[in-house]
Amino acid sequence: MITLVPLDTINPTAVEMLLDAAFGPDRFTRTAYKIRGPGRPIAALSFAAVEDGALVGSIQCWPIALIDDHRESPLVMVGPVAVAPTRQGDGIGRSLVAQVLDAATANGLGDALMLIGDPDYYGRFFGFTADRTARWNAPGPVERHRLLARGEAVPDGTGMLGPRLPVTASA
Repeated sequence: MITLVPLDTINPTAVEMLLDAAFGPDRFTRTAYKIRGPGRPIAALSFAAVEDGALVGSIQCWPIALIDDHRESPLVMVGPVAVAPTRQGDGIGRSLVAQVLDAATANGLGDALMLIGDPDYYGRFFGFTADRTARWNAPGPVERHRLLARGEAVPDGTGMLGPRLPVTASA
């Protein structure tokens, strides 16, 4: 049976090993890592999936912003969603994303979420779209149709995605 727990209760080395297994050791070169920068994930929106004492999945959320010459629009970046390769396709990732969306709403952070991912999957199950992201830029290569967002406060403007100062659940 899968149990979802706060990610900060899990050994960080185990999380890093899971991320390497899911995405490869070159994951640090991906655009998503450049967008979120060196900051720390939002603890209230980061979870682990544990089964029989073993880490089988994790999700982290990050404080980022869409920055233009005139303003900084805060966003929460959802991901990475990592699932142990032997457990992919078992619904663990879907459970983790659903947990994040519930926690984001409960903590007042659900009105401006974004991620880089499969539009069919994240659109069908979670309501993410590329409707407002067409004029966003990223600090690295990104397939435009995979730049997705959801929430009433998602900016529909131009700008560069980048890190933001850490936020708390009460922010």
